[in-house]
Amino acid sequence: MDGEINETYITLEGHVELHKYRYLYFAVMLMAYICIIICNLTIVYLIWMHENLHEPMYVFIAALLLNSVVFSTNIYPKLLSDFLSEKQIVSYSACYLQFFLFYSLSGSEFLLLASMAYDRYVSICRPLQYAAIMGRTTVSIFLTLAWLVPFSVTGVQVVLSSNIKLCKLNFNGILCNNLIYNMYCVSSKVHIVFGALSVAIIVILSLLFIIFSYTRILIISYRSSKEVRKKAAQTCSPHLLVLISIFCLCAFDVIIVRLGSNFTKLVSFIMTLQTVLYHPLLNPIIYGLKMKEISRLLRRLFHQAEAQ
Repeated sequence: MDGEINETYITLEGHVELHKYRYLYFAVMLMAYICIIICNLTIVYLIWMHENLHEPMYVFIAALLLNSVVFSTNIYPKLLSDFLSEKQIVSYSACYLQFFLFYSLSGSEFLLLASMAYDRYVSICRPLQYAAIMGRTTVSIFLTLAWLVPFSVTGVQVVLSSNIKLCKLNFNGILCNNLIYNMYCVSSKVHIVFGALSVAIIVILSLLFIIFSYTRILIISYRSSKEVRKKAAQTCSPHLLVLISIFCLCAFDVIIVRLGSNFTKLVSFIMTLQTVLYHPLLNPIIYGLKMKEISRLLRRLFHQAEAQ
């Protein structure tokens, strides 16, 4: 097995009645993917083109939306191809690549949201020092760490797992997630411990930092004027909605992996689609509707398109 690792193919058995609904699945998911690309990149384009949006908060939003585009591109093309194929198979190396990007980009999202929380904390709680603290260097460091840390941690996890022998080549899912570990002949204690540490470092610490930051913002806002409370609500509520969305994505993934055997194939299929469908679509909608400046520029863009 180890010597033929590049020639090993895994059968994806998580699809439901593909022979009857393959074209419906394909049409719905293709439209969703197109919407994800257009909606996310439109807001990124607006942030890039307008200098008044070249502020840390909007830079982090653009990074978050680009992260969603790459996350979706890691999943949708393969998923669309499987819908139209007679056999739903993936090479072992391609499966691990999808696994690597899936969890690296998910981790990056948490760290980007933590960076946004810190940005909002400094802006509202220490406004006079904001320009000095949130300079270009600080933003660049945050962005680099947001992608470097999850990619490094997940990369080590992939390397630790790559040489473990497979006992079966049938995968009970439609994309490569943590269910891949059910295919191993033996479970590695080192891998289990490292996986738990990865979650603790990236997800739990990010969540604790975000909760702490927004709690401080809430306390400061409550003690301040009505104008400060309004500013806090306008700028923080979109980030909190996105945080809830990514948390639901992670919850779905954990439920699928830990309790998947207790669900019917249809329930597991629907829950897996939810993990890759709603969140990348919700991000641009939330920021497009809730962020006042982005919403204004979007309306202007639509009016210009209608005029032409």
